[in-house]
Amino acid sequence: MWDQHMHCMFSGDSDADPVLMIKSAINKGLDGICFTDHLDYDYKEEPGLFDLDIAAYEKRIKRLAIALKEKGCPVNIHWGIEIGLQPHITDKNNEVTKKYPFDLVIGSSHVVNGIDPYYPVFYKGKTEHEAYTEYFESILDNLHSGADFDVYGHIDYVVRYGPDKNKYYSYERYADIIDAILKEIISQGKGIELNTAGFKYGLGHPNPTEDVLKRYHELGGEIITVGADAHKPEHVAYDFDKVSNILKDAGFMYYTVFENRVPAFIKLL
Repeated sequence: MWDQHMHCMFSGDSDADPVLMIKSAINKGLDGICFTDHLDYDYKEEPGLFDLDIAAYEKRIKRLAIALKEKGCPVNIHWGIEIGLQPHITDKNNEVTKKYPFDLVIGSSHVVNGIDPYYPVFYKGKTEHEAYTEYFESILDNLHSGADFDVYGHIDYVVRYGPDKNKYYSYERYADIIDAILKEIISQGKGIELNTAGFKYGLGHPNPTEDVLKRYHELGGEIITVGADAHKPEHVAYDFDKVSNILKDAGFMYYTVFENRVPAFIKLL
C-alpha cells in the first residue's frame, strides 16, 4: 500500500522531519509514499502560514529520495503538493502546478468564503446543516473554476470540525450536492482520495465516508488514492489495516498511485 497524503516541516502546520516520516513508512511496510505539503494562498486567519517554499521543498525531498534509493530503501518516495483551492486564486495555483514536476497534486477545500472551517467562527450564525452545505457548495465552485489537480482531498473535511462533527452527518442528508460534486469530478477525469485521518479525529469513518466512496464507484469513479494525512511520523499509514476492506466494500478492486501526474492502478490484496 502507498500513503499518498502526508506533510512534513515544509507545511505550516507540521514540524516533522521528512527522514522520520520515511522511517515510519519503512517500519510500517509501505510500498511507497508521496509527500504533499500544503500551499494555501490567501489564508486570512494566519497570513503566510501556508506559503510553501516549493523550491526548497523539492530539493530536500528529491535529494532524500535519490540518497535513500542508493542505500536500498524499500519505500518509493514521490513528491507532490496539497493545494488549497479557492476560485479567485485558481490562476495563481495553476501557475504552480504547471511550473513544478509534481507526482501528485491534491486539490482541497480548506477555505470557504474566506474562512477555514477549522475555526469555530465559520459556524457562527449558521445551523450546522447550513455550514456543511456551504462547504460542499464551495467544492462545486472550485470544480467550476478550472483548477488543476489530480484528486480532490478529504471531500467532507468540514465534518472534522463542526459543532457535532459527524453525529448528524450522512451521505443521504447531502446526497444531491455530493452527487453533483462526484459527477463533476468524474466528468473532468479526476479522482478522489480515501483519507484515513477521519479515524484519527474520532469520527469512526474515513473522509469521505464509506457511503460517499460507494456512491463515487456507482457513478463510475475509478481514480482513488489512499492517504493518512499525517503531520507526524506516528500517523503515517494511520489505520491502513482498514483500507482494503473499505475499498472492496465500496466496489473497488484497485487503488491509484500517481507518478509524474499519471495514474497507475494497483490491485488490492
